[in-house]
Amino acid sequence: MLKIMKICISCASGCEAVLKRELYKLGYGDLPAIGGRVYFEGDIADVAKCNLYLRTANRVYIELASFKASNFDELYDGVSEIDWQAYTSINGKFDIVAKCVDSHIHAISVTQSITKKAIVNRLSKGKVLLENGERYRVEVAIVKDYASILLDTSGSGLHRRGYRALVGEAPLKETLAAAIINLTVWNYTRPFADLFCGSGTFAIEAALKAQQIPAGSMRDFDFLHWTKFDRAIFDEIKKEGMQNIKNNPIRLSAFDIDERQLMLARKHAKIAGVEEYIHFQKADMRDFSSSKKYGVIITNPPYGERLSDRQEIEKLMKDYGKVYSRLTDWSAYTLTPVTDFERLFGKRADKKRKLYNGPIECCLYSVLGNPPKK
Repeated sequence: MLKIMKICISCASGCEAVLKRELYKLGYGDLPAIGGRVYFEGDIADVAKCNLYLRTANRVYIELASFKASNFDELYDGVSEIDWQAYTSINGKFDIVAKCVDSHIHAISVTQSITKKAIVNRLSKGKVLLENGERYRVEVAIVKDYASILLDTSGSGLHRRGYRALVGEAPLKETLAAAIINLTVWNYTRPFADLFCGSGTFAIEAALKAQQIPAGSMRDFDFLHWTKFDRAIFDEIKKEGMQNIKNNPIRLSAFDIDERQLMLARKHAKIAGVEEYIHFQKADMRDFSSSKKYGVIITNPPYGERLSDRQEIEKLMKDYGKVYSRLTDWSAYTLTPVTDFERLFGKRADKKRKLYNGPIECCLYSVLGNPPKK
């Protein structure tokens, strides 16, 4: 495999700045973000490190080529010119994912077929390809007649940490939960509470971050199975990461009124290895109180199918605001699609950020309390 490659990291819309900060902390400098993606040059060790450590990224790609493709002939020629032998096995199984935006090429299925044909012809040189080897997921993105050919190193999306085998209603992606936590003032020295915890994603991601447990330490990646990749590189990086895990004295609180959701949350926390740090309790949000100061609420109240009645939503948000008003110097971060949240909550947000929870357009409302005295 080539030593230096163009690496592309994708993230959810609205989370670009958070991803950039993560990459900066990993030692990659201040990188530009373009359309939900961050690019930089690196080697296979950087691919391994990003897959293992990044909490807010969706996928880690290798960009193999970018070229003009206003018709299928140009697409075929551009894909054919890539040195596929340097990255892939001749018997690899190729899954092609395509998207076309504002381009003369707009037929997804034909785009996939042309791309695969070009790859097979480049690799086979007249031989029959068995396609019984490792998987290679290739993404073809054609935007305004310009094609990018990306080799996905992650496999399953990076939100699939490995601890959430079971999901409840309206699951919040782990990567989005981690990004929201990184947008807050919370750190492991401050009280934490999720008043609508559902299957526990916020609390679990907070615990993983506090103890510096690598985000990808419980899962597999496609690149680990590639014949052109030295597995020992990843094993050494992971070994170092596991040796740096902390045991900080934290206690996170998570509440929900649905016992079935709490059962899932407890199972997820146990699989993630953080159950000792999280107190899950069946309780109504309205009963929450705390004598501690400078705590942080990070939560995603129910909506949509979970709360279909508008009057019910209004009452919930108003009561939530009353609970918050009783907490001294606490901050509250609330992800919701309710557009008049501030009016119902009874307090204007200090910051607002548009985020997407799956296909649902939401806003993260940040209400800041007084900071702890230094």
